[in-house]
Amino acid sequence: MTSEPEIQDGVGGPDAFARLWTPHRMAYIKGENKPSGPTPDDGCPFCRIPSLSDVDGLVVARGEQVYAVLNLYPYNGGHLMVVPYRHVADYTDLDDAETIELARFTKLAMTTLRKVSGAQGFNIGMNQGHVAGAGIAAHLHQHLVPRWGGDTNFMPVVGHTKVLPQLLADTREMLATAWPVD
Repeated sequence: MTSEPEIQDGVGGPDAFARLWTPHRMAYIKGENKPSGPTPDDGCPFCRIPSLSDVDGLVVARGEQVYAVLNLYPYNGGHLMVVPYRHVADYTDLDDAETIELARFTKLAMTTLRKVSGAQGFNIGMNQGHVAGAGIAAHLHQHLVPRWGGDTNFMPVVGHTKVLPQLLADTREMLATAWPVD
C-alpha cells in the first residue's frame, strides 16, 4: 500500500484512501430477493430457502417449526438467523410451538457458535417492521451475531467495510457439523 494519492481521471480530487471493492453487496443495496408483498407467494426468500438443499440455502439446522440459516449479508462471521417456516411478520403471531422452538434454536445456535468459534458474546434481536430496520419485514427472523473482544476495528468504523475471515459455505459446514442432534 502506498501513501501516494491515487489519481483517477474524472472522479474528483485525489486522496490517499485505498478502495476495498465489495460488488456482491450491491444486491443487498438494491433490495434484490426482497419480497414484493406481504404473502409467501410474493418472492419471500425465507419461504423459498427451506425448499433448497442445506448447502444451497446456507441452512445450518432444521427443526419442526423453525430453521437456522446463515445471513447472506453478515455483520460478523457466523451471523445467522432463526426463522419460522410459517410466513408471519410479527412475533406476536407465532404460536406456542413456534415460540418454544425459536427460543430453543437460539440457545442451540449460541452453544454451537461458542463451541466452533469461541464467540465471547452475542447481539440477538428482531427488527419488527421496516421502520424498525427489518430488511425483510414480511417474514419474521431473529438475528444472532457472534461477537469477540476487539472485533470492532477501524475497517467498519472508518472504512464502512466488514472483513469476514471465512466463506459462507465453509461457515455453514462448520456450524452444521457441530449443531447438536436431538
